[in-house]
Amino acid sequence: MHSSATFLIEFGAIILGLGLLGRFANRFHFSPIPLYLLAGLAFGQGGLLPLDTSEEFVATGAEIGVILLLLMLGLEYTASDLVSNLKTQYPAGLVDAALNALPGAAMALLLGWGPVAAVVLAGVTWISSSGVIAKVLGDLGRLGNRETPVILSILVLEDLSMAVYLPIITALLAGTSIAAGSLTLGIALGVAGLVLLLAVRLGRHISRFVSSDDPEKLLLVVLGLTLLVAGLAQELQVSAAVGAFLVGIALSGEVAEGAHNLLAPLRDLFAGVFFVFFGLHTDPSSIPPVLLPALALAVVTALTKIATGYWAAKRAGSSAKGRWRAGGTLVARGEFSIVIAGLAVTSGSEPSLGPLTTAYVLILVILGPLTARYTEPVALRLTLRRSKPDPASRAPSVGTALPAEPTETLNDQDAVGRP
Repeated sequence: MHSSATFLIEFGAIILGLGLLGRFANRFHFSPIPLYLLAGLAFGQGGLLPLDTSEEFVATGAEIGVILLLLMLGLEYTASDLVSNLKTQYPAGLVDAALNALPGAAMALLLGWGPVAAVVLAGVTWISSSGVIAKVLGDLGRLGNRETPVILSILVLEDLSMAVYLPIITALLAGTSIAAGSLTLGIALGVAGLVLLLAVRLGRHISRFVSSDDPEKLLLVVLGLTLLVAGLAQELQVSAAVGAFLVGIALSGEVAEGAHNLLAPLRDLFAGVFFVFFGLHTDPSSIPPVLLPALALAVVTALTKIATGYWAAKRAGSSAKGRWRAGGTLVARGEFSIVIAGLAVTSGSEPSLGPLTTAYVLILVILGPLTARYTEPVALRLTLRRSKPDPASRAPSVGTALPAEPTETLNDQDAVGRP
């Protein structure tokens, strides 16, 4: 009876704390993810108030949080969207992977962590935070900007690549042989391809089967189907998160919209529990030794993300302002980086990987909204300062007519959707 009461007290304190932290973050217009991570550090081993009784339940809630994160992400896209993005934006996806995954892999090798940790840290630095970026775009009123489809296309390609990447690192972390790992990857690709094919050909029928006018029944069917598919995927040595992502893709239309509205509060709750759980498994005293590598990696990969967005937006025909906005918006890392590192932490891989990822995400999830807002004006100001001619060199000679001062014009297309 005592342990039951302790569990309720501990878990109730976690949920209440998450709610208060979320309200605080919302009031000051920034992501609550860093606060959730800090709360996990405070409640974990070595923290201020270590948890004992409720940790097992928190672990289960964290797993559900990952599944709901990927399900909700899948609901944002249709199979046709994914196919279209693959055809038109795959060069941007390749540049994104090359520029942002390689620094993480290089850092792991420089630290002497080995090839498996290098593959994991490459994923941590590669994938941007869809949740944080979506919130930033909404807060800044940029959803209607011309560069926004480029940003979303890169995010879609990153999300789709998770269907291939997660089974690879799952097999590597499990220490399976090349043959077993290849079989796992083949199964993952086969399942992903089959689901995409079914979504394109039979998406309406699947959505009709799941559809219900009763919100309660719709919630139960979608949630039950997602957990079932996620469990089956995990039994097949495919990531449960990938299974949830594919379920979200298979649903479309009014069903996807209704499920999104019903599941959003659950997603926020269990996602918060997930970030707390990751913090629980990170000893705060292990962060200072990796703080400098995390800071260096954050600076380098912030610059590579800006370069990625700039190049992709330029390729799509955006103006200079739109290119800088696209680059600055992509900087934030968050949920996916933690998901990837969480797999390594639970498998008992490199012990310093968790603390480094925590510090890295904390830095970039705070820096990301700032780069989204200020990269454009700072870059344009520096560009104008460099291009400004020397006053002495442009002094007119006697008898030379002064040239007319150029008038600065506003590109109305750049201002679409801006505050």
